[in-house]
Amino acid sequence: MGNSEYIHKSHNVSVLLYHFVCPAKYRKVVFSKAVDQTLKEICFEIEKRYEVHFLEIGTDKDHVHFLVQSVPRKSANEIITLVKSLTAREIFRKHPEVKKKLWGGEFWTDGYFVNTVSKFGDETSITNYVRDQGREREYTILHSSKQLALF
Repeated sequence: MGNSEYIHKSHNVSVLLYHFVCPAKYRKVVFSKAVDQTLKEICFEIEKRYEVHFLEIGTDKDHVHFLVQSVPRKSANEIITLVKSLTAREIFRKHPEVKKKLWGGEFWTDGYFVNTVSKFGDETSITNYVRDQGREREYTILHSSKQLALF
């Protein structure tokens, strides 16, 4: 079992983990060391302002894996919409070359993959799964934390 902790709120207790996979628009290879660093910094800023905690962030040339913890009132769609919109805006602002590479359009594809992760069986296996995605490609772990947030 992983290092998950329950989140205690005034009327509920939860530990909700999601694995998101978000491809870049047109599956373009837009991730570089500089863009990776910016992505990681933006995610840390999101953590400070929203009830979203990043357990792992990893890139694989044309897409990103996020292992995220949040609270019950935030749906998976709300979480990933927030993450995608803020990261896209800031990456375009700090790296205009990326916007040019994407023909001035959007950073992310419209869709995403999401899977829930259970404290009772899957947290470690999903972390391993995320990491194993890059074994045949070039998966880079930008951030990894075994400490879950206590919101």
